[in-house]
Amino acid sequence: MNTLSESLQRALQLILAADPELWRIVALSLRVSATACLLGALIGLTLGAWLAVARFPGQGTLVWALNTLLALPSVVVGLLVYLLLSRSGPLGDWGLLFTPTAMVIAQSILVVPLIAALTRRVVLGALAEGGDQLRSLGAGPMLSAGLMLMHERLAVLTILLTAFGRAIAEVGAVMIVGGNINGVTRVMTTSIALETSKGDLPLALALGLLLLAVVGLLNGLAALLPGSESSVTEARALA
Repeated sequence: MNTLSESLQRALQLILAADPELWRIVALSLRVSATACLLGALIGLTLGAWLAVARFPGQGTLVWALNTLLALPSVVVGLLVYLLLSRSGPLGDWGLLFTPTAMVIAQSILVVPLIAALTRRVVLGALAEGGDQLRSLGAGPMLSAGLMLMHERLAVLTILLTAFGRAIAEVGAVMIVGGNINGVTRVMTTSIALETSKGDLPLALALGLLLLAVVGLLNGLAALLPGSESSVTEARALA
């Protein structure tokens, strides 16, 4: 039996046997990424809606900066968060480095630009169709943007699913700020890298299969949402 087929067989056994270590890593991954997306949504949806309706000097520059951050490497985010949370950093006294909280912070920073940029486009498109009616009823800019987000809730859900997929598949930033500590900060992506380097291919492959299953499920849910196809395409182009 070759290495691939043997590793695949043992990986499936780990999954079907509900290996405690395997599912502990998966549970932490889901918890960290879900929390990061929740925080990122609170900031990103507000920022994106505001940028869609605000008019101020330098707005174009801010939008350009936001779109530029979409291509920000995750390792750079990890480095910045590490410098903030290290003992010599401004937030070092909080003791957050190498904890799940540090990983949540890093992933939140990664998904905010994605959520904000796509939210801005959704709001702009919605206002182009129904903005005049809302303004005639006396709705202010931010109220109009909020109502449009509620109206376009399927597109918003697609954006959040896309952001979660990016967060849970991220490895560089969480490796730097989390340290990949066994039982504390080991998530799927960092564990795959570590176990592969150690030669524990079955565990790495089992985690890889579960990660693909999670991402595939998210993409499937996004594709099934009515009217979400354009949002998915735009999200993939920006991510």
